[in-house]
Amino acid sequence: MKPLAMKSLVSASLLILVLVITGCAAVHTSVAKRNLDVQTQMTSTIFLDPVEPEQRTIFVDIRNTSDKPEFNLRDEVVAALEGRGYRVIDSPGAAHYWLQANVLQVGRTNAREANAAMYAGYGAAGGAVAGYALHRATGGAAGAAAAGAALAGAVVGTAFDALVEDVYYSVITDIQIMERFNGVVRESSEHQLLQGNSGDTISRYSRETDQRRYQSRVISYANQANLKWEEAAPELRRGMVRALSGLF
Repeated sequence: MKPLAMKSLVSASLLILVLVITGCAAVHTSVAKRNLDVQTQMTSTIFLDPVEPEQRTIFVDIRNTSDKPEFNLRDEVVAALEGRGYRVIDSPGAAHYWLQANVLQVGRTNAREANAAMYAGYGAAGGAVAGYALHRATGGAAGAAAAGAALAGAVVGTAFDALVEDVYYSVITDIQIMERFNGVVRESSEHQLLQGNSGDTISRYSRETDQRRYQSRVISYANQANLKWEEAAPELRRGMVRALSGLF
């Protein structure tokens, strides 16, 4: 075989092998994450005492301080609670339960960034390193053509990896539930209020109430390769509504 033909064959082989190696991460992600995975978790369990049907009244206050104010859960939570036999009323003083929630974060999550960095790093480095290792193994026989093939493999591998993203979307919500009961709860609170750089003010208060207070956080996330927000939002909404209404 002529030297020129040998160089072309080696270059083509290098390019094919580099593309296979650099594409492994992207192919794995696209196959392993082909189905939408949605999970909803609560940081701590809340148990409420069962009450008679006439006491199943609830005041609902759900807010959204995230950058997606259109992600409004109240109407669906109210409908789910009414479907469970509760009566949602506008008077907090007359309601047996309060459900207060604040949607803190909606959108892409940091978990996705960590996973994407891991896969992209492997894919890009794999292309360059594999090309260099094969070039050394052949003793540099292909010369500049082999180096060019390795560089092309790294560039194409990175571009291919960019077509497959391991995407996470999440919704994080803080919740507080108040429950009336036949007894007295004594509450005390202390707040440290900063006054610029000159010092701070300590504020303390105490009170007696007939309500027990519970707090927790609900996190719902969706994961899929190349997931779009429009696909994740309905499932995240359903998971969050199910979690909030399922407490009662």
